[in-house]
Amino acid sequence: MIDFTEAQLDRYSRHILLKDVGIEGQERLLSAKVLIIGAGGLGAPVALYLAAAGVGTLGIADGDNVDLSNLQRQIIHFTKDISRAKVVSAAEKIRALNPDVKVNAIQEHVFADTIRDIIRGYDFVIDGTDNFAAKFLINDACVMEDIPFSHGGIVRFTGQTMTIVPGQSACYRCVFTAPPPKNAVPTCSQAGVLGAVAGMLGTIQAAEALKFITKTGTLLTDRLLTFDALTMDFRKVTLHKQSHCAVCGENPTISALVDEEQAVCDFKNSKGLHATH
Repeated sequence: MIDFTEAQLDRYSRHILLKDVGIEGQERLLSAKVLIIGAGGLGAPVALYLAAAGVGTLGIADGDNVDLSNLQRQIIHFTKDISRAKVVSAAEKIRALNPDVKVNAIQEHVFADTIRDIIRGYDFVIDGTDNFAAKFLINDACVMEDIPFSHGGIVRFTGQTMTIVPGQSACYRCVFTAPPPKNAVPTCSQAGVLGAVAGMLGTIQAAEALKFITKTGTLLTDRLLTFDALTMDFRKVTLHKQSHCAVCGENPTISALVDEEQAVCDFKNSKGLHATH
């Protein structure tokens, strides 16, 4: 049992009032550990909402620095942060928002030889990356480490997301078996992205993490949620766990992680596996 201070009872009062969350749910949040991979368009709103909610430990992994072009959508970074490491900028805002939150700033890109060590020990992972190589790497690593995670992707006016609980639901590779050929799908630096779309999708990912931690509601497992902000049409596609999946199937053929070459959103950071939206 956490002995809440008067300030904490006031800070989290709107959670505590919810019968599906309450004191017990807030205790779970304060004891939880969530890793956000990518402190960009998706990771920014996720980090702010999870910090505000009182998630006790937030890990942020990103090897990039803040660029002027980021500020149109990456709302955790300000003009004064240009050229600073994204994880340093994000950690500063999180600590200012909620001193209850411990921040693990991981200033590096995720690669096959490091990702399992990075994600290990976290209760939930947020994929805030902007390239297929990173998304498949995160999926495979989380399946191998048995860590639930939220997938998210945006481009132009559209977004998509799904939640994966290893061993229970379809994984990302069950749906998209392998990365598309390089340059087959445009990145956001090629096609553009409406800034608010990042906020829409990232907020949904944050809600999924909070629901998972507090054990309330129905997760986006075995469902792919897509939306088009131009028309405000939302659609859910039913998914199925595939017995022949190469990573989570009955006889998996992927036993080791690999780094695949993939174009990224920010050409100036094209060596990184997880350039962010």
